[in-house]
Amino acid sequence: MKNKGLIASVAVVFLIIFGVFVFQMGKMNQAPTKTTKKENKIQTVGILQFVSHPALDTITKGVKDALKEAGYQEGKNIKIIFQNGQADQSKLATMSQQLVNKQADVLVGVATPAALALANTTDDIPIVLGAVTDPVGSKLVQDLDHPGKNITGVSDQPPVASQIKLGKQLLPNAKTVGMLYSSTEVNSKYQIEQATKTAQELGMTVKDYPVASTNEIAQTVQVMTQNVDFIYIPLDNTIANAMQAVVGEANKSKTPIITSVDTMVEQGGLATVGIDQYTLGKKTGEMVVQILKGADPSVTPVYTFKDGVTVLNQKQADFLGVQIPEELKKNAQFVGN
Repeated sequence: MKNKGLIASVAVVFLIIFGVFVFQMGKMNQAPTKTTKKENKIQTVGILQFVSHPALDTITKGVKDALKEAGYQEGKNIKIIFQNGQADQSKLATMSQQLVNKQADVLVGVATPAALALANTTDDIPIVLGAVTDPVGSKLVQDLDHPGKNITGVSDQPPVASQIKLGKQLLPNAKTVGMLYSSTEVNSKYQIEQATKTAQELGMTVKDYPVASTNEIAQTVQVMTQNVDFIYIPLDNTIANAMQAVVGEANKSKTPIITSVDTMVEQGGLATVGIDQYTLGKKTGEMVVQILKGADPSVTPVYTFKDGVTVLNQKQADFLGVQIPEELKKNAQFVGN
């Protein structure tokens, strides 16, 4: 009887050990399943664009293409929610809250007002800047190299001095330059200060023509064309949104326009030294990918472009009677033809 009891006890212990072994093996077999689910999780990217115009539309396209090239496919492993504030501050605030409520993994602010709206809505969700000229001055980041919060991204700060110098090179007899910009955009004022300094160093007189809304642009340009030799437009969303009206009025008196972005040259500007907007969008999208894969925005430096590309509109030059120097043509990109 004792031997039978001993055998029974050994059998019970064996069954307990065997059960524990099977349980542990089961957990190990389930582990890969959990990893697979994590890898196949559909992540959400919320894109808030300030307004519709060719420059910002091109940037947004670049963002989406960069995600696609990195292997993110809508409906499979990523969901992209796009919102356009149409230059309405109240809409930007509402749309920002909607994107946060949808628990986006990363938010993208295309242009400074959109980025500010997102930053005012969340301190937790990572935000990637797309086309923000002065992230530090806008108080979106503490420092370009060490952003310090939940925000990083791409600055589109243009080579303003080079743009003014290009205007003088194309129009050597120009004595007065008119600055057309929005009085409500902080980034524009920053660029105008730089442009004014360079223009004065080149011996030109500067006249400022700030506008509060698109409704004032056509009449303002009419006045400008009577008082300046060429018009300069910084990276300004208000003016960009009405570029066709600007070109229409300026062409009546054949007043050249030097812009800050290639898409505005395509629309009828004469020239710029600028950053390709699609390239800017692609770089923004690449930074979104970094964040989706776990990068910390607080220690990810804001990307800035070191060089600009000379962009010329030959058709507009011919219309204006402007002779483009051969040395400029060699390395320039031509658009609008």
